[in-house]
Amino acid sequence: MSDSASKPRPQYRNISVPQILGYHLPLAGKTSILHRISGALLFLCLPLVILPLFALSVTSPESFAAMKAWVDNPLFKLVLLVLMWGYFHHFCAGVRYLILDLHIGVDKVSAQKSAGVVLGVSLALTVICGLKLFGAW
Repeated sequence: MSDSASKPRPQYRNISVPQILGYHLPLAGKTSILHRISGALLFLCLPLVILPLFALSVTSPESFAAMKAWVDNPLFKLVLLVLMWGYFHHFCAGVRYLILDLHIGVDKVSAQKSAGVVLGVSLALTVICGLKLFGAW
């Protein structure tokens, strides 16, 4: 006879919210999720923020002054800072995934290191551009 009949079968139950919150992704998983979030953020903000600002900046000198008045608002600067982070993270993670597609750094340790580099570089670039945006220099 077969031994598989005597083994207990796994039981699948509904997952509760505390179980979901208690699950910790590795750094590469967090980077992947942030890559998707930043891509969605950029895609959704393209027609709402990016294209209207670009249109205002190139139409006439008066519309450029109106766009500059919008950008001088500190709340709008925070929106631009989030968009900058989204762009930097999406770009850096995209380069990481292209390198992974070449089968370079696909082992666990290298993948964790490259995910850390993506997060570090994207945050560093965001801080540098944020300091420039808010007039630190």
